[in-house]
Amino acid sequence: MVHGRPGRIWVAGIAVLGLTLSACASSGAATYGGSGGTGGASGTVVKAGSVSGLGTVLESSNGAVLYLLTADKGGTPTCTASACTAVWPPLLLPSGTSSATARSGVTASMLGTVKTPGGRLQVTYDHWPLYLYAGDSGPGVANGEGIKAFGGTWYAVTSSGAAAKKSSSGSGGASPSPSSGAGW
Repeated sequence: MVHGRPGRIWVAGIAVLGLTLSACASSGAATYGGSGGTGGASGTVVKAGSVSGLGTVLESSNGAVLYLLTADKGGTPTCTASACTAVWPPLLLPSGTSSATARSGVTASMLGTVKTPGGRLQVTYDHWPLYLYAGDSGPGVANGEGIKAFGGTWYAVTSSGAAAKKSSSGSGGASPSPSSGAGW
């Protein structure tokens, strides 16, 4: 009997798993829990999805709800310090790409970008910089909705570019908007 092999296979398996996780982390792929903030090497996709109590809101390619911060006046991100971005990671484009891809329910002409202080491109929708929330655990979860932090209030973004707000009807879509002046 060879006693050393099972241990070596286990160690090799752990090493491969560690390398895989490391590669995923370095690609910047958006995951729940707030690590990362891009759509990976293939680009960043913004789509529409339904969230109970909010209606139709914007989501990343993996179904993570996308948020705006009312303090982001004039389309300039204010959530730039590590204390903020650790909880509210910006939706960033992968290096070498210049735009996000709109999927069903998203108006492509409303997608844009803004340069972060670190020089990366953050995806915007109707001039609102977009963020994920570290407290969301999976698709259709909007635990960040209505949180007051970092100089404003966080809201999921509707496909019309407005802040979704919890309601009994789930229709969402309340202001702020650029035309109302709220948050701008």
